[in-house]
Amino acid sequence: MKAFLSGTVLVLAALAASTGFSQTYPAKPVRVIAPFAPGGGTDFIARLIAQKLTERLGQQVIVENKPGAGGNLGAEYAVKSAPDGYTLLLIAGSYTVNPSLYKLSFDPVADISPIIQLSQGPFIVAVHPSVPAATLKELIEYARKQPDKLSYASAGSGSITHLATELFLEMAKIRMVHIPYKGTGPALNDTIAGSTQLIFGSVATTLQFIKSGRLRGIAVTTPERIPAAPELPTVAEAGVPGYQVVLWHGLVGPKGLPAAVVERVNRAANDALKSKDVEDLLAADGVASAGGTPEKLHAIINADIERWRGVVRQANIRVD
Repeated sequence: MKAFLSGTVLVLAALAASTGFSQTYPAKPVRVIAPFAPGGGTDFIARLIAQKLTERLGQQVIVENKPGAGGNLGAEYAVKSAPDGYTLLLIAGSYTVNPSLYKLSFDPVADISPIIQLSQGPFIVAVHPSVPAATLKELIEYARKQPDKLSYASAGSGSITHLATELFLEMAKIRMVHIPYKGTGPALNDTIAGSTQLIFGSVATTLQFIKSGRLRGIAVTTPERIPAAPELPTVAEAGVPGYQVVLWHGLVGPKGLPAAVVERVNRAANDALKSKDVEDLLAADGVASAGGTPEKLHAIINADIERWRGVVRQANIRVD
């Protein structure tokens, strides 16, 4: 009986501490680490959610850019910070690629506390108008007849664009020559110029050139068509059943983040993502709001790490 009472006291004390923490958090500014340079998609999402969390949490949420090593520098800094809720990390799909390409000093699953998925969107599969293929099926047929005749551009060896394209080539049973660039901009420019023939580009950067006729859009990589280009079929329905790649961003904290903090930030972010102004701002950047539970983000991270590990092994991908 004495042991039972002692255990009960400890449980009640823990619950009281958690309740008290949730009522006082945040008591000072919160940092969101963006592990890429200012101006890119990850930075945009980080600043948008920081602004909306500031409004809902009653404390300033500040974005701090820590680029380097494919996003690993900022990620390492954040996950090794104190698990008190005052240092969070904005991650993108590339976070799940890096474990297969780099020797990390942290466990990308065990050393984080997932909070929420923020956004979701597709790649647009686009070709130069000189390519004799108006549909994805025609592209696959052409590539099968002439292996390695076509080249595709990526943002660099080991980038998410590289792996997404390699996954497509593997599932479609075709071969193309990979031309890696240092960033999305140069890769897109050379595809527009015809130096390369294929690119998996984001909606924000690629759709404008499809509408102007400088590129030909033939599919999107998400499981469903997108409102911004409803005429484009999905890769799965256009010729490669089972293929899908979703670009996403999420918010996580270090391992051991108090449940009260996770719940508070998750609730505030979900509320922000449901607002029309946030939906409109995300749509303008070519993505949609996501939201959901920490468990949903955890499942996405796990599944993508395993999938990209298989692609890296199959295509023998190495970082530059």
